[in-house]
Amino acid sequence: MFVPETFAVAMVMMVTSTVCWGSWANTYKATKDYRFELFYWDYAIGIFLVSVLLAFTMGSTGGAGEGFLENVAAADRGNIGSAMIGGFIFNIANLLLVAGIEMAGLAVAFPVAIGIALVVGVVMSYAIQPVGDPALLGLGVVLAIVAVVLIGKAYGRLPTDGESVSRKSLIVCVVSGLLMGSFAPFVTRALTAGHALTPYSIAVFFTFGAFLCCFVVNVYFMKKPLVGTPVAFSGFFAARPKDHLLGVLGGFVWGTGTVFNFVAASLVGVAISYAVGQAAPMVAAAWGVFVWREFARADRQAKIYLALMFVCYLLALVAIAGAYQAA
Repeated sequence: MFVPETFAVAMVMMVTSTVCWGSWANTYKATKDYRFELFYWDYAIGIFLVSVLLAFTMGSTGGAGEGFLENVAAADRGNIGSAMIGGFIFNIANLLLVAGIEMAGLAVAFPVAIGIALVVGVVMSYAIQPVGDPALLGLGVVLAIVAVVLIGKAYGRLPTDGESVSRKSLIVCVVSGLLMGSFAPFVTRALTAGHALTPYSIAVFFTFGAFLCCFVVNVYFMKKPLVGTPVAFSGFFAARPKDHLLGVLGGFVWGTGTVFNFVAASLVGVAISYAVGQAAPMVAAAWGVFVWREFARADRQAKIYLALMFVCYLLALVAIAGAYQAA
């Protein structure tokens, strides 16, 4: 299988994962009158398919370690379970995050959910696999959290209809953040315990767990959505072929980033890889600024917040990179 042999290659893979994680939602923006709960089925199929594709290509060629099928046959069954549980947890968190964005807006959902996820994921992963200088890693996490808060403040400067943020929406965002950070330790265990899974094997079972989760959690949200009216499966079959393709494409983009993040973690550790990957809100904000023109009506203060956000994220990447090199 292919694994990075140098930190430079691992960093390229981590940054690629950041770009993918921050870009996949653009495919949903490109759909037309397609409820997110229905789009999510295509997305879940896409993340699983791309992980299988990469497992049989990058994960089965090259001279490093075991190939995908060989690894699955020999790995501890507990690690397979950990990877699937991680995917199941991620899927709940991701669905709640989207609901939180619709309920409270990006100004609240991103700082609360992603900020909490970043702290929980890095701390818990580092406790299991202490790779990297803790001081520099901690500095990088703090800078990334500041950047997420600045994103929220920038979105908060945009003109709104004046609606207040409800307690329910805040609870949804907090739960999303706690769950989003909690999947990383399961990936860490699958990557390090006993006869470990390879990153490619983890990705396959992780995304399969996420897909299975849809039959429980997404079906529930279709019947009892946190936002909007209930939606039926008939809407899925009535959607345009283009919308289905966009959903699968979104899954391919996110899934590619996830595989790359896990592969990079095999060298630098999950805590560092996860921390870099969670710079995704910076990428999402860039799409919002330069493509979707979300800040066309923003005032000068919002633009200052955005500029400071990009600076903080770049400094966070420098600190996290230094954390690995100083170890």
